[in-house]
Amino acid sequence: MRRGWTTGTCATAAARAAADALFGGEFPDPVTVTLPGGQTPAFALAVTERGEGADGSPGELPGGPWAMAGIIKDAGDDPDVTHGALVRARVWRGAPGSGVTFRAGPGVGTVTLPGLPLAVGEPAINPVPRRMIAQAVGEAAAAAGQPADLVVEVGVENGELLAKRTMNGRLGILGGLSILGTTGIVVPYSCAAWIASIQRGVDVARAAGLAHVAACTGDLSEKAVVARYGLSEQALLDMGDFVGGTLKYLRRHPIPRLTLCGGFAKFGKLARGLMDLHSKRNSVDFDWLAARLADLGAGPELVAQARGANTAAQVLGMADAAGLALADHVAELARRAAQEVLEDAPVAVEVLVTDRQGRIVGEAHSPNSWPNPR
Repeated sequence: MRRGWTTGTCATAAARAAADALFGGEFPDPVTVTLPGGQTPAFALAVTERGEGADGSPGELPGGPWAMAGIIKDAGDDPDVTHGALVRARVWRGAPGSGVTFRAGPGVGTVTLPGLPLAVGEPAINPVPRRMIAQAVGEAAAAAGQPADLVVEVGVENGELLAKRTMNGRLGILGGLSILGTTGIVVPYSCAAWIASIQRGVDVARAAGLAHVAACTGDLSEKAVVARYGLSEQALLDMGDFVGGTLKYLRRHPIPRLTLCGGFAKFGKLARGLMDLHSKRNSVDFDWLAARLADLGAGPELVAQARGANTAAQVLGMADAAGLALADHVAELARRAAQEVLEDAPVAVEVLVTDRQGRIVGEAHSPNSWPNPR
C-alpha cells in the first residue's frame, strides 16, 4: 500500500518554503525537506502569499513582513482524516535572540489540559514536528546569513471541523487538529496486511533459529528493546496495536522467549485483557488505573485524582511522585494476560513498559524462566 506524509512533514515543507521567501528569495517549488530517518522528499506548493503585519497577521513586529506557503497533505492509502487537507505555515521574524517559536494558526488546536508532551497553552504541534520545522527554517536562515529568530504559525484548512473526528477534544486539545508525526511518514493502516506481516516476521525468526523475539508497539519501544538486548532486525516484530494477533500466532508457532514492549497507556489495556490496543477501539480506563493504584496502597485522594486524570501518562506521573511502582504492576498484569492467550505454548513472556521518551519504566518476567531479568 502507498505510504503518505504526516501533518508534521507537510508543515515543515510549508515552513521551509515560507522562510526562504521571507529572507528575500523565491518560494521553492517543489520544496525539499529532511525527515528524521534521513529521507528527503519534495513537495509541490499549493498556495503562496507574502504580506505585512499590518494587514491583520499576528506578527510580533507591527508592519513586519511575513511569508506563507501551503502543502496539500497526501496520506497515501491510509484512511487519515487529514488526507487532502491544506497545511499552511506563515513565518515572520521574532524578537532578537528568541529562536524559533510556534503559534497555532486557524485549524490547529491549543493544549488546555496537563498530561500531554506539551505544556498547557502551547499550540498542539508535537515535539518531533517542532524539531523538523526548527531545523528547516534554521537552514533557510543560515543560507541567507540571518539569525533563526522566527515565529512559525501552522494552520490547517477546516482543521477545527476535522478535529471533531479525532480524540483531541477528550485530550483537552481545543480549537483544531494536532500537528503529528515521529518519522514523517504515514504507514497505511491495513489490519489484515499488518497481521500478515507479523506472522511472516515470526516465520522468518523461526526459520533463522532465533530463541528470542520482541514484539513492539512502535518505534520508541523497539529502540528500547534493541538498546537492552541488541536484537537483530529479524528478531523484531512490528506488532503495532495487534497484540492479540501476535500472541495467537505464537501460540501455534512458538518461540522460546518473547518480549512485549510498549507504552504505559497501551499496555494498561493489555493488562485489562484487551487484545486490540488501538485508541479508537479501546480507550484508557481511568477507573481501572485508579483501582490499581489502590492495590499498591494509594490513599483515597490520589485514587480520586487518578480517576479524573486526562491521560495515562498523567496517572503514571502521579504514581511515580508517590513512590508507587504502577508501571511494574501493569507490566505484570499484562504479562499474565499475554500468557493466558498463549495457553500452554512453550513461550516465556517478558513485558517492558515504556514512557513517552522511550525509557523502560516497568517490567515483568515469566517466573523461573527468564534469565537475568533487569
